[in-house]
Amino acid sequence: MSKIKFIHVIFLLSGIIGEAKVIASTNMETITNVPYATVSPAQVMDIYLPEGKGPFPVVVLIHGGAFKMGDKQMETQNAEALVASGYAAASINYRLSGEAIYPAQIEDCKAAVRFLRANAAKYHLNPDKIGSWGSSAGGNLSAMLGTSSGVAELEGASLGNAGFSSKVIASVDWFGPINFCTMDAEASALGFTGRTNGESSPESQLIGKAVQSAPEMVAKANPTTYISADDAAFFIQVGSMDRNIPYTQSRNFYDALKPILGDDKVSFELLEGAGHGGPQFSTPSNIEKVITFFDKYLK
Repeated sequence: MSKIKFIHVIFLLSGIIGEAKVIASTNMETITNVPYATVSPAQVMDIYLPEGKGPFPVVVLIHGGAFKMGDKQMETQNAEALVASGYAAASINYRLSGEAIYPAQIEDCKAAVRFLRANAAKYHLNPDKIGSWGSSAGGNLSAMLGTSSGVAELEGASLGNAGFSSKVIASVDWFGPINFCTMDAEASALGFTGRTNGESSPESQLIGKAVQSAPEMVAKANPTTYISADDAAFFIQVGSMDRNIPYTQSRNFYDALKPILGDDKVSFELLEGAGHGGPQFSTPSNIEKVITFFDKYLK
């Protein structure tokens, strides 16, 4: 993988939708704070473009942060890796749970994908080659993009570009929560004590009430609910020592996808000794696995 010079992305705190800045170098062009919808100041993205005229395949990057914190700048290194391999990247912010409860988050992600398709010519993107990649909360949302294409109640069509599809064709899920209701039991079964998914948990804050009291809403936030034969291809990675989200969440999701999509379209890897993220995920060799996965479906 070729090395790309780091470019500092300027984050504008004004909250004024529509304010964007272009940062260019000989290696990469970055267009910051591009609004993909206008309901909230959170609905902005940074677009990273390689050299050349394209059209480039594009990967939507979705940051983690327990659905309640985090920022698109957290994905700068992954964006650089994608650009170095000939991809465009779009790192998005989305409404956090303190601003809006579910399904606002997946509606924002879908609106971002539709925006990219609608503006593909402007940004030199290939509208037929869009993938997603997220970690933790972003992993859940990436997985939701991968399975819930065409689900009207999650589309957020009023956010704009309703005539365009929000479908992605390749999805990377790094240690995303899948079934909020079973997380505690799965953690206990693995010997990870102290986890309590009560009213104050990130997942309950996302749903707007204790997850155990809202199984129907939890099911709507579970990508397994929407699995069908035309879903995106998946690459799922999780750490064996993840005490935040038990690795069986990812494995069970893989087990549900595999018989529907087939061995060729679904891959699962348990990183031995890895926790909830960390250096084992960001090594050059592991990033290369992600790029190789995207190459198969987006190039």
